[in-house]
Amino acid sequence: MIRVVVVDDEPMVCAHLRTILGSSGDIEVVDEAHDGAAGVEAVVRSRPDLVLMDLRMPGVDGLTAIERIGQLAGPPVVVVLTTFDADQYVLRALRAGAAGFLVKSTPPADLIGLVRVAADGHTVLSPAAARRLIAASTDSQPAREHARKLVAALTEREAEVLGCLGEGLSNAQIASRLYLSEATVKSYVSRMLVKLGCANRTQAGLLAHDAGLVSPTGIPPAR
Repeated sequence: MIRVVVVDDEPMVCAHLRTILGSSGDIEVVDEAHDGAAGVEAVVRSRPDLVLMDLRMPGVDGLTAIERIGQLAGPPVVVVLTTFDADQYVLRALRAGAAGFLVKSTPPADLIGLVRVAADGHTVLSPAAARRLIAASTDSQPAREHARKLVAALTEREAEVLGCLGEGLSNAQIASRLYLSEATVKSYVSRMLVKLGCANRTQAGLLAHDAGLVSPTGIPPAR
């Protein structure tokens, strides 16, 4: 079973998600909370595999909660719940360690599938939405320089894999593009996360954008 904690200040949203996910047969909502502070407590108490986290809540907001959860030992996967995928809080949440985001209007069958994907360690973030968020980002020049410095420590092949993560490609898609086995790609990704100090694939993908490995159109720049 995939154990899930839902954090949203609307009890009706929590009840709706509990009903949908509970119908899957392999996903169980084991706890819920209605603000960020209570959400962190629920994570410590219930030790879920995945957290669905609203961002805009009274008191401690979702962004702060994501940062606190990331500091826990063996933190769960956190996926943002949002009404609008262009919300700039989403970008901040991804940089804070969220593995992706789901729009609250996602159809029930898709929601179940995406929760499974996220719990399996994959990014839940459409390439189109990622490009919109990155294009709207107001990151400073020092941040871009920092990203480029980190990427400079990678091998050429690792940089290629990182650029693919920036495009939102899966391990299978990266393997096909670079003529590698999926196991080899997984090994590259694991090593890169350690080298770059990234918590997950999503953070690494954002770093790829910051470093200029992916153009705003999603097409890799010429090397």
